[in-house]
Amino acid sequence: MSVDGEAVRLRSEADEPGWEVDPDDEWGVAVITTVGRQLKLRREAAGLRAAEFGRAVGYGEDLVYKVEGGKRIPRQDYLIRADELLGAGGLVAATWEDVKRVRYPKKVRDIAKLEAQAVEIGVYVCSSISGLLQTPEHARALFHAAQPPYSPDDVERMVAARTARGAIFERDPAPSVSFVLEEATLLREVGGTMVWRRQLERLLEVGQLHNVTLQVMPTKTDAHPGVDGKIEVLKFADGTAVGRSDGAFNGRPTSEPKFLRILELRYGTIRAQALTPRDSLAFIEHLLLGET
Repeated sequence: MSVDGEAVRLRSEADEPGWEVDPDDEWGVAVITTVGRQLKLRREAAGLRAAEFGRAVGYGEDLVYKVEGGKRIPRQDYLIRADELLGAGGLVAATWEDVKRVRYPKKVRDIAKLEAQAVEIGVYVCSSISGLLQTPEHARALFHAAQPPYSPDDVERMVAARTARGAIFERDPAPSVSFVLEEATLLREVGGTMVWRRQLERLLEVGQLHNVTLQVMPTKTDAHPGVDGKIEVLKFADGTAVGRSDGAFNGRPTSEPKFLRILELRYGTIRAQALTPRDSLAFIEHLLLGET
């Protein structure tokens, strides 16, 4: 490839949408700023100009400046190539362990942290399948449908964040988890037939875990306390709990005992009106077989 051709390639890569740092995410900003400063100091110590360094790692000069200035979240391949070029002995590449967490929006990290600590989780979602249960393909289709549209990088960032939350099913000891899903969300073929079928298969896989209870709320049923939106209640080993609901307390998380009792009452009523776990799994199996 000619020098001119390489320069064009590097510019086009630098111009692609990237992982921007959320200015309201103080921890994230601190991590990316620290990593960027370390990269800059090592580059300068090696006697490399930003343009030279960028060509060597396969990125444009402007992207190098953005990463070093704490304005852009570097990808893992960027850190690996920089580590090799600068002879950092793995120290630069190792920063990926912190950087990869910053890829996820702060709100998602906060939710994932609570879910990772909870010993009991109860979730009802009225308009979609819970993010904890979504396959990457299902989540990607939902994000692609957003208006205004997300950039391709933002979509992949959010898909990775949502998928990572599914790690709660692999915890040991396992938390007790219950879900109530609306029948209508199971009938919607998000992402096309194959993606939809794989999502149903995923529900069956999770629903058969010994620590998971999955129920379906029939469409042909009376009104219930969940018609206002999502309800989520998480309980912890020390006896504390936190809950939130789209239709209560302005949608904000609450740990007040009197408010938690309200959410638990609503969630309990929803579970009582839904199909039993056995009938719910049978319903999903029938959908997969084309039996309605």
